[in-house]
Amino acid sequence: MSAKPFIHDDFLLDTKWARELYHNYAEKLPIIDYHCHLPPELIAVDGNFRNIADAWLSGDHYKWRVMRANGVEERYCTGNASDLEKFLKWAETMPYLLRNPLYTWAHMELVRYFGVKDILGPETARKIWEVCNEKLARKDFTRRSFMVKSNVKVVCTTDDPADTLEHHKMIAADKNFPVKVSPTWRPDKGMAVENAELFKAWLARLEEVVDNDISSLSDFLAALRERHEFFGKMGCRISDHGLETIYAEDCTEKQAAIIFRKARSGRRIDSDEVLKFKSFMLHEFAVMDYEAGWVQQFHLGALRNVNSRMYKLLGPDKGYDTIGDWKVASALAKFLDRLESEGKLAKTILYNLNPADNAVLASMTGNFQDGSCAGKMQYGSAWWFLDHEDGIRRQIEDLSNLGLLGRFVGMLTDSRSFLSYPRHEYFRRILCNVLGWDMERGRLPSDIELVGKVVADVSYNNAAAYFNF
Repeated sequence: MSAKPFIHDDFLLDTKWARELYHNYAEKLPIIDYHCHLPPELIAVDGNFRNIADAWLSGDHYKWRVMRANGVEERYCTGNASDLEKFLKWAETMPYLLRNPLYTWAHMELVRYFGVKDILGPETARKIWEVCNEKLARKDFTRRSFMVKSNVKVVCTTDDPADTLEHHKMIAADKNFPVKVSPTWRPDKGMAVENAELFKAWLARLEEVVDNDISSLSDFLAALRERHEFFGKMGCRISDHGLETIYAEDCTEKQAAIIFRKARSGRRIDSDEVLKFKSFMLHEFAVMDYEAGWVQQFHLGALRNVNSRMYKLLGPDKGYDTIGDWKVASALAKFLDRLESEGKLAKTILYNLNPADNAVLASMTGNFQDGSCAGKMQYGSAWWFLDHEDGIRRQIEDLSNLGLLGRFVGMLTDSRSFLSYPRHEYFRRILCNVLGWDMERGRLPSDIELVGKVVADVSYNNAAAYFNF
């Protein structure tokens, strides 16, 4: 008797209810990937990957972290080893990754895109290398093709206010490409006065794109509003902040102007001034989003670049970030309450990286629902260190217990990889399995249409309505 393949039609679906929910209500729905880190220039110019290592390992700090943990030298991660050598080291790591989501995702990607059902490891690596590379050389296996094959309708990249968005223009001009690629406004560098040198360098980029000098806070705010409006004209409907925590210190415009001048001149900013300026700017950004009718996202809790030696050697986003443990409730409540009191609280999605904050954020959303639309305040999907089966289940449990699962806008990839779309499938299967088990045990009605509607809404319909795509 032959063994069942690892990734099969009913993978992660333990009950008949789960299987019916997934296959009839989720499987064929399109994808709205409303937060990712795909480079717009690679979408614009399209083209083929060199090979499977290029597709899988370039820029993927998730994989680099576990390879290092397996004793793999840095030259096989971010260094100058050949693509084949890097792939073989990744394959050597795979047997030690059992129960890590990377193990599951990698095999889902092999099956979905390449038809490869073999288990990746040292013994199968060269065969899989050849099979994948043969397909990746074909004209129908370009970067864009992975988006089309995955039934992706909308992708939202992550973009700096000083970006020209020239590649988004190129993508939008191509009427033959069926995927809408929208920029997302991420203005965090406009708050980062703690590093005067980097702030001044970023300010110079902003001056260049607005073609104007920025010598005062009023100039700065005017430039940012100009860029915000430009992003809107380019199809942007979402902002995103990647913050340690929410900043909500009291700070007047006069105080912020003084701090801006100090930062502009390269003078040292003390810690209290940093918090005040961040708080002032975060509120200003939130008001801009409300006035434009955008959705604002807050990704909270990442303690970044903790390995100072490797940060100096490689720079940011190389796999040396971790979960932080800041207190979030008080400042978040103050921040949201001020916006609510002013009548300027936009649709908002809150994400936490520390699982200890699940119930804090899930409960916080209920304080600021105002009846203006269903699910205005969202407790966001399990993110980064939490987007594994257990983390997704816990997010679903906390949201269900404290809010409305049926209004949830669902999953995103948060990825730099064109092969990451099976993460949506992974989420949908887990969602169906959670609900299917509840139906099996009598915790939910045995009404497939009732529960199936929730599955379809969370998988696609809610996001389509919420983001006005």
